[in-house]
Amino acid sequence: MNPKDLAIMNQIDRIYVKRPFYGIKRMTWQLNQNGLVINHKRVARLMGVMGIQAVFPHPFTSKPNENHQTFPYLLKGLEIIKPNQVWGTDITYVKIHHSWCYLVAIIDWFSRYVVSWELSPNMEVGFCINTLTKALAVNTPIIHNSDQGSQFTSNEYLAILKNHPEIQISMDGRGRCMDNIFTERLWRSFKYEEVYLKDYQDYQQAKESIDEYFRFYNEERPHQSLQNQFPKHVYYQKNQIIYTIQNTKKGGEQSILN
Repeated sequence: MNPKDLAIMNQIDRIYVKRPFYGIKRMTWQLNQNGLVINHKRVARLMGVMGIQAVFPHPFTSKPNENHQTFPYLLKGLEIIKPNQVWGTDITYVKIHHSWCYLVAIIDWFSRYVVSWELSPNMEVGFCINTLTKALAVNTPIIHNSDQGSQFTSNEYLAILKNHPEIQISMDGRGRCMDNIFTERLWRSFKYEEVYLKDYQDYQQAKESIDEYFRFYNEERPHQSLQNQFPKHVYYQKNQIIYTIQNTKKGGEQSILN
């Protein structure tokens, strides 16, 4: 890939993580404000390569497949009161020197614990299946929530979920990234605390560094919404803390310490 395009895409990524509601016109304006002379046609092309548009941050290869089965969104207004009640999953892109790779993660909404994740140089469904399989070896959720991307609606992925009849399948509405708010917050933290501070030279280096970050995120990083507890402690209930999280369209939440 053209190094100049990669540099611009890196700037777009940084702006987009901070301002996911920026479309092509606003993104072009911001890039010009940052000192980059670029027109909206080039911005549109690069955002297309990255697969992002205003308030819909998903990799382009995760677009819905019209022939795949989809499911309704089950989480509106739901009180999340315990681990493994809701798992959310999503895919984001990660810059590696002169290329890109893709990261999928499954996060427990109650505790913010990253149950499993996997990095892949491509967007074939296999890395999502591996992540789900590893997560189900840890525990089983009541609800599994994802977007309508082709990986999560593929027959292979859904077959694993349907093999667990106790799991309810939930999917975000199209263009509604706030339906998966806790996973989006994970990506924001991951980008600012890990990706933007590093310059991965190759896939292996990225994988090792990301592994170290998620260990930190799960076991050492205090979360204000968890009364400064660590996700792993809350997920495994090592502390006698009970939370009630109210999911709303705006992503508001309330924590109660008993």
